[in-house]
Amino acid sequence: RSQACPKELRPTHRSRFKCAAPPTLALFSMLALRNSRTTCALVGLSLVATAHGFALSSTLQPLRSFRLVSTKAASYKNANPSFATPRALSLRSRPGRVQMSSSTTVDWAKELLTDDKDNNVTPYIANLVGRDLHLKKAHPLNIIKTKIEQYFTERDSEFQPKDSLYPIVTPQQCFDDLLIPEDHQSRRKSDTYYLNQDKLLRTHTSAHQTELLREGVQKFLCTGDVYRRDEIDSSHYPAFHQMEGVKILKECEGMEDREEWVKMCSEDLKDHLEGMVDAVFGPVEKRWVDAYFPFTEPSFELEIYYNDDWLEVLGCGVIQQPILDKCGMESSHGWAFGLGLERLAMVLFDIPDIRLFWTDDKRFMKQFKDGEITKFEPYSKYPACYKDIAFWLPDEGWEENNFAELVRNVAGDLVESVALVDKFENPKKGKTSHCYRINYRAMDRSLTNEEVDQLQGVVREKSAAELSVELR
Repeated sequence: RSQACPKELRPTHRSRFKCAAPPTLALFSMLALRNSRTTCALVGLSLVATAHGFALSSTLQPLRSFRLVSTKAASYKNANPSFATPRALSLRSRPGRVQMSSSTTVDWAKELLTDDKDNNVTPYIANLVGRDLHLKKAHPLNIIKTKIEQYFTERDSEFQPKDSLYPIVTPQQCFDDLLIPEDHQSRRKSDTYYLNQDKLLRTHTSAHQTELLREGVQKFLCTGDVYRRDEIDSSHYPAFHQMEGVKILKECEGMEDREEWVKMCSEDLKDHLEGMVDAVFGPVEKRWVDAYFPFTEPSFELEIYYNDDWLEVLGCGVIQQPILDKCGMESSHGWAFGLGLERLAMVLFDIPDIRLFWTDDKRFMKQFKDGEITKFEPYSKYPACYKDIAFWLPDEGWEENNFAELVRNVAGDLVESVALVDKFENPKKGKTSHCYRINYRAMDRSLTNEEVDQLQGVVREKSAAELSVELR
């Protein structure tokens, strides 16, 4: 998860926005092709932007932004009587081959909200799946996606865009195939949305790499919505969009001198990505930083000097050979990169709040035109309403992400941020106390004290009942 100043390395999860909260970079690991005749595949890291928790469907319609999709959430209606009716159906095909068409409707509520003991998907999250913002014409995310795709396909017509893949994957696809350690934080239920032990909502688009490589796709750009349990602020949201690219180098096929093929892959990778950055941002100063990611070796981060500051744009590297070997590509080598669309869009369009990407408010969408990058003009700034909640933590099992998730489920897009403002240890009690400040702020109107008090009351009640905290 990320922000601007310290950087923290968190494979497969977490990344922040370098301007509005410390950016971290999440990695995309890339997998390789099944076809041994292909040459080089490079794993890219998904350097997602802070925007990695992204907003809800109707941000600018606060009380309606959390649209219930199941009776599982019926209790929330009391806290917010103006919640809209559920939007359960959307177009997204079920799994079959890697590339999905949109010919089949999916009832996401039925698909995601089950009684399985390991299921931690909420109606709030189910309401986001299938929105496909990256496919919506004239939307900032689609504008960025299209520019990047045009650059690659015009440079090399063999690059294939893949942007409609099924978001439900297996732990094997999401973690094991990418060499993510079994004890890694990203596998925990506090960080990832599980349907059951065998299925989860993808945490990065790298989850499709082995599928695509085994299908024989040697050059591709894979874009889609990804999901992670995360904190709440203007640059984080539990759903966001990633793009990653993979290229298998034919000229590296069969090469046994590792030093030689790594050099060729790295040079080709950097040449492609420097050109891509210029195509999106215009000619800018760039620098390469050595990095570490479990799926690539060597690994790099690309930074550009933009708006008087250095900005991390993406992570990338040469695909780890064991990944390719498991795809039947023992003699192939290649590269990959990963980036977060929200991260770039927030910088290029001057969009200050991640929730705006998900709004249906015409005042937002009418500002953008297909193929053009224009600066966002704020149309409202309503007052914040701060409410504090303090409690003693349980003796074990406390995860801050669970509290953030609880707040989201109660108040939806009415919450702008949740911040830990006080923490202390009581040696006599042997307990730890946390105090969180919740900032309630709608984006289309002023909230009343009565409705905020009602929401805060539900947050307190559910915190004690579901998180086993002792309210203070």
